[in-house]
Amino acid sequence: MTAQEIEIENAAITKAYKELLKVSYTTLSDDDKKLIRSAFEVAMDGHKDQRRKSGEAYIFHPLAVAKIVAQEIGLDGTSIAAALLHDVVEDSPDYTIEDIRKRFGETVATIVDGLTKISSMSKEKDMDVSLQAENFRKMLLTLNDDVRVIIIKIADRLHNMQTMDSMRPDKQEKIASETLYIYAPLAHRIGLYNIKTELEDLGLKYTDPDVYFDILGKIKESKEEQDEYINQFSSVIKKSLDKENFKYTIKGRPKSIFSIRKKMRSQGVSFDEVYDKFAIRIIYESDLENEKFFAWKIYSIVTDHFRPNPIRLRDWISSPKSTGYEALHITVMGPKGRWVEVQIRSERMNEIAEKGYAAHYKYKQGKEKEDNLDTWINRLQEALENPETNAVDFVEQFKLNLYSKEIFVFTPRGDLKSLPKGATALDFAFSIHTEVGMKTRGAKVNGKLVPLSHELKSGDQVDILTSDTTKPNPNWLDYTTTARARSKIKSSLREDKKRIGEEGKEILRRKLKQLKITLNESSVNELVNYFKLKTSLDLFYRVGIGTIDNTMLKNFATSRSNALMSFIKSKIKRKANVSKEEIEREEVTANYDSLVFGKDEEKLDYKLSNCCNPIPGDQVFGFLTVSDGIKVHKKNCPNALSLQSNYAYRIMPAKWVDSSQTEFLAKIRVSGIDHIGLVNEITQVISSNMHVNMKSLNFESNDGLFSGKINLIIKNNTIIKKLIEKLKKINGIDKVTRL
Repeated sequence: MTAQEIEIENAAITKAYKELLKVSYTTLSDDDKKLIRSAFEVAMDGHKDQRRKSGEAYIFHPLAVAKIVAQEIGLDGTSIAAALLHDVVEDSPDYTIEDIRKRFGETVATIVDGLTKISSMSKEKDMDVSLQAENFRKMLLTLNDDVRVIIIKIADRLHNMQTMDSMRPDKQEKIASETLYIYAPLAHRIGLYNIKTELEDLGLKYTDPDVYFDILGKIKESKEEQDEYINQFSSVIKKSLDKENFKYTIKGRPKSIFSIRKKMRSQGVSFDEVYDKFAIRIIYESDLENEKFFAWKIYSIVTDHFRPNPIRLRDWISSPKSTGYEALHITVMGPKGRWVEVQIRSERMNEIAEKGYAAHYKYKQGKEKEDNLDTWINRLQEALENPETNAVDFVEQFKLNLYSKEIFVFTPRGDLKSLPKGATALDFAFSIHTEVGMKTRGAKVNGKLVPLSHELKSGDQVDILTSDTTKPNPNWLDYTTTARARSKIKSSLREDKKRIGEEGKEILRRKLKQLKITLNESSVNELVNYFKLKTSLDLFYRVGIGTIDNTMLKNFATSRSNALMSFIKSKIKRKANVSKEEIEREEVTANYDSLVFGKDEEKLDYKLSNCCNPIPGDQVFGFLTVSDGIKVHKKNCPNALSLQSNYAYRIMPAKWVDSSQTEFLAKIRVSGIDHIGLVNEITQVISSNMHVNMKSLNFESNDGLFSGKINLIIKNNTIIKKLIEKLKKINGIDKVTRL
């Protein structure tokens, strides 16, 4: 770099640092500013020789993360300092955690240490799903050290997502997928809704760019019309709000690209058919005492002018979400006959919605009741520290519970409990206490005895009946949806299974001895394969409970000796059959010329591996490499066993097919206005297409409307797209979608 370029860059760094101090949500004391200054100097020194992939000085990254922490999340001076230092220990040999502790104190050191551990986890290569899930669990365990570790990590991920354009496409997709899988749900749970929305949109930008830019373009095209509609809506209620002397702001909030795409998918509609592409937010000034009264007064004013949809009222003021979110949401019929979501929030509620944790604690002072975030962290901690919990199950249940809607039910004493929508009476029992859940023998809902699988609804009063002789059984997993309940039940069942398995192992040892077979690793693996089980514990458990008996073990012993004889005979015959096999191979090679992968038999890019040189007709599998795409190996390749045992999650089923004969099943749904001859027109369009065969069709007509499903046999994706376009042109057809 030239001296002039260095000067310009230094000026930009100084400007970014000053901006950081200006935009802080919390008021910074002189001590805070000294701490932040000192952290900035250490970060400058620690990253002095580093540059990002884009070419800019690395220091811009910690400055940007600190700005998100200060402005968008609104954390304190300690957190801003930790954000500036978050990569120093990992990236610079000159600084250790001990150095950070001596210079900045225990709190900053704990946060930086937590962030360093998370970074080192995410850099492990070739992680399988279970290892990624385990690392996610370890990351969440840092909540116990300080919840700010996770919050700063979310800010770090947000800035990485904002500046990912200079990375390789495969790296972009991996980071974006991880963001959608882990970081967006976490941001949602901590109440960082704005950041969660941005993470989801950026995640979609890199995982499905065509869809992202298509929706983005359509949003830009409709912005002018949308702004005009919001002004039209606002002008109707402004007079009434002014008359009541409210101090307020009204603004439109466009729906995120990610949520529009989600709605298009779930409802099978086009962009134009998504009716609530934006919400109108009314934010009013109020003291704490009157804010609930004012919210309902504004509700009354809005519904005086616009007719509300009674089933779309959401009162999160009387019963806030477990994330701390409070607001009144109503859907009303606005001008031009369009449904509009109106969100009514006080300034305090709005801050909590936008800043999450930080604003929550700003307003918490003086409140005696236990904070929801604290409750959540305690619950999460309990689930995380259970060593028996399967990490993959934990992550899936964690994500499921994060996004689920909430219901509110009452205990017999009238205390209010929040549970995910779909929770059962048994889930409720475990939410009270683990011991109550473990001993549940029945439940009463609103005074009536109900099954344990009974799904609860908001407003139910639930009374759990217990017994000291009751214990969980496998059916209980069918009766529960919450991560807490499922984790405790699985843990209990595993203990039982392990105990029975130990007894079963000894029984098996005795029975095999009578059959002249030694119980060792080799014979156990043979038995597991023979009985089509997954693990040795499954085998021992089944012997323990008697589902694998003497007769079955004798059959195994017989098949074992028969297999050995067959193997010897095949060795003798093999030499004589070489020429015959070569002829068969030539026939196979001539017939099969194309590879397909997975259950859906997709055509994907691949390379043939050099270690076994597979040719058309060989039995093969695909192996997903880290940097070289899909490599195809023969099933009897020398490396096959090693690959399948160590990297099972990267193995893809594959087979050779005759490309000229390959056909696929496609299903489409059509709907519209019924008229005479419509079905005939549809079948004519399909049959006139040379490359499509109709397998079945099913139509229903009701009050002049029809809907139908058609199963088709087609050769490729292009054909089905063209057919859908032709079907849409038939008079009366409103919608054609591929299932």
